[in-house]
Amino acid sequence: MHEQRICLIGGSGFIGSYIAERLAEQEVSLTIATRNRDRHKSSLIVLPKTELVSTNVHHPLALQELLAGHDAVISMVGILHGSRKQFETAHVDLLDKIIAACHKQGVRRIIHISALGADPHGPSDYQQTKGIAEQHLRDSRLEWTILRPSVVFGRGDSFLTLFAGLLDKLPLLPLAGAGTRFAPIWADDLARAVVACLQQPHTIGQSLDLTGPASYTLAELVAYVGRLRGTVRPVIPLPDTLAMLQAGLMEILPGPTLMSRDNVRSLGVDNVSPHPFPSAVLGFSPTPLEVVAPQYLGQDEFNLVLSAYRREAAR
Repeated sequence: MHEQRICLIGGSGFIGSYIAERLAEQEVSLTIATRNRDRHKSSLIVLPKTELVSTNVHHPLALQELLAGHDAVISMVGILHGSRKQFETAHVDLLDKIIAACHKQGVRRIIHISALGADPHGPSDYQQTKGIAEQHLRDSRLEWTILRPSVVFGRGDSFLTLFAGLLDKLPLLPLAGAGTRFAPIWADDLARAVVACLQQPHTIGQSLDLTGPASYTLAELVAYVGRLRGTVRPVIPLPDTLAMLQAGLMEILPGPTLMSRDNVRSLGVDNVSPHPFPSAVLGFSPTPLEVVAPQYLGQDEFNLVLSAYRREAAR
């Protein structure tokens, strides 16, 4: 029996690690492309039948060599901050190169992880380039499935964990897009959806919105994180003008960008779906946020307890 070979592009980060772990449970051989093998090998190379390959996926010949001999590819490269050109390079140009490499190497099956709200006419460069990429994939003549998750949470995320860090440090939180609604999806449920799509041919040609079982405003999510951490803080909703000013200042500050003006534009539309989670298609229902978040944000989390002991000991 032929052992299926899967290539994961963009899979060495937070979401990719969940997908890699779920795929490693299947009878497949997994190749993960990365720019920095040494940085990720400790967590990913231990997975069974998994090969971590250092390569430049933006180079067409390197991409063709990477995909040779594979049965399917999972495309999930994405950035949250950058110029219009950087968004186009990461979201559109790279997917075009993946499509071309798939045709060159005879790889028919592709699962593309896009984003809820992707729209060529959306308010932000992020949403527009994600939407353009979806259009290109639909026109590709490949056997595609597009997964469109709302904001993704889980241990190691850059969403709820970001707010947890801010609430730990700040006496109050000025918040852009406080009224914007999200339907957060657990990273492991997204990974399960990828596995289900690979196993079920009827998902070919489908675009699936992936949302959690409940929706919340951003302010409600921040308040929930504060309750879990024991750091409830006043949330100050910012009007659009002040939000753009705040984001513009954050863009020029040294260190990682926490919020950009393009992020603020994305917050102009709710990140929810008119369609329920596709349980009938995927074979499972999504996990509530309240089941998972306390496990990695709650006060009883090991590192927080350890820190409390150290404070009590005046260390």
